[in-house]
Amino acid sequence: MKIGIFTALFHDRPIEAALDYIAEAGIQSVELGGGAYPGSRHLDDLGGAKTLATDAGKRKQLVKAIESRGLILSAISVHGNPLHPNKKIADEHHEAFTDAVLLAEALHGDGIMPQATVNGFSGCPGDSARAKNPNWVTCAWPDEFRDILDYQWKVAARYWRAQNRFLKQHNCVFAIEMHPGFICYNNETLLRLRKVAGDRIGANFDPSHLWWQGIDPLAAVREIGEAGALFHCHAKDTRIDPQNSGRNGNLDTQSYGDIANRSWVFRSVGYGHDEAWWKDFVSVLRTVGYDYVLSIEHEDGLMSSAEGLHKALDVLKRSVIAEKPGPMFWAKD
Repeated sequence: MKIGIFTALFHDRPIEAALDYIAEAGIQSVELGGGAYPGSRHLDDLGGAKTLATDAGKRKQLVKAIESRGLILSAISVHGNPLHPNKKIADEHHEAFTDAVLLAEALHGDGIMPQATVNGFSGCPGDSARAKNPNWVTCAWPDEFRDILDYQWKVAARYWRAQNRFLKQHNCVFAIEMHPGFICYNNETLLRLRKVAGDRIGANFDPSHLWWQGIDPLAAVREIGEAGALFHCHAKDTRIDPQNSGRNGNLDTQSYGDIANRSWVFRSVGYGHDEAWWKDFVSVLRTVGYDYVLSIEHEDGLMSSAEGLHKALDVLKRSVIAEKPGPMFWAKD
């Protein structure tokens, strides 16, 4: 298993400088933003995803930049909302998705990407065809909420069935980050979408979005892994504030910057849950056959980017099982 990083953390520096820092830190893999909400800062340095997908010369520059530093590319991330009721936003995010799929296919063929993987969100429609903004339903009553959900799942199933065919044509998988605000936010909703859309749809498993929902990430990742739907993993922590949570619960709309008053906040690895938890997480990943990348995503408002990265890296280096297990000494085969 390799330790990686989502390079959106280094949006303030060009790709070569970002890769230098990453390699010097002892990180082994990178995840690049390809558009939508994370932007595409580093791919844009070489012309953008659309150009790179078709321009072998430009792509060779990207491959060399990554490969020469001993790194691999784990995924291209286009976290967006292609189901947005605003057609302009939906079209932009859909285009980012399709460009990323074509680029992932090409980079897999170039040998820098072990599996053609695109990360993102499931998206969330509005409450009807007349809606202007997404509408995330979190309650089954009054009855009109269920009517909204029925409409949204019809929209999502139609869209993602078509995208599953597109992914299959290009030998790529789409790893959905289960995230509140979108129709896939837990195991039930992710596996439901996979069932109705197809097996090119799976998970980019990020425990940080699950803790505050009351989900046990160890149980959740085991189910996802056993379903054959675990394509990629993020490493990000969450701390629940016992006082604020005790008063207000965890459905929190306070600004992410208002740390003192929030019920929960994102933390660097090891600052929400201890090292023992992360070792258990890695062991469960290995148990279900996951041996790809744990990609650090830094969103800790109490630490600088550099401090948060190195603190997370310190914990993960002691937690990750780097080598594949060999046969037991008593095994006959």
